[in-house]
Amino acid sequence: MDERKVPSLILENRHTGERLSLRRVPHGDELWLELNGSLPPHREGPPMHIHFLEDEEGTVQSGTLSAVIDGRQLTVGRGEAILIPRGAVHRWWNAGDEPLEFGGHAKPVVDLDRYLQAVVEIINAGPEGRPPLFYIAHLALRHRHTQAVLIMPPLIQAVLFRAIVAVGTVLGRYRGDDWPGCPSRCTGAPMGLEEGQTV
Repeated sequence: MDERKVPSLILENRHTGERLSLRRVPHGDELWLELNGSLPPHREGPPMHIHFLEDEEGTVQSGTLSAVIDGRQLTVGRGEAILIPRGAVHRWWNAGDEPLEFGGHAKPVVDLDRYLQAVVEIINAGPEGRPPLFYIAHLALRHRHTQAVLIMPPLIQAVLFRAIVAVGTVLGRYRGDDWPGCPSRCTGAPMGLEEGQTV
């Protein structure tokens, strides 16, 4: 199969250099999200977060992946696999001296591709470490049943983000579709090929 002919959604965090290639792939009766990514040496990946409905599995292709999953720290080297079950609190990073490259999937895909597309767009719209609050709040509320970033206790986050979105709505921050993370633009990854299909 010629991978160049199969479309992917490419996301790049301008602050960390993290790069992700995403596409939805039929797998039996389920739809999986194929993930391929890279992270430069000594860079942080995403903050502590949870995928409530999707399991993640992946293999390190080069470099070393460090992770915390439900409080347990681990290091995964080249050729080794990692499993992050749905509901697990986790984060990952590259503590090594080589670029980290990995590949895997999330299953069954619910909305992780649309969520990641919006997250990266919002992060890229602000200065490093300070994504625009109006848009992060909007994203967190609309994906609250499927994805969560643990930047503060969930109850406080829910109350605070509702207040921020209410103010943002009054101020017109969500008018049209020209704002970071706008759901009408963050439509997710394209459909790839089922295993065994060729183009």
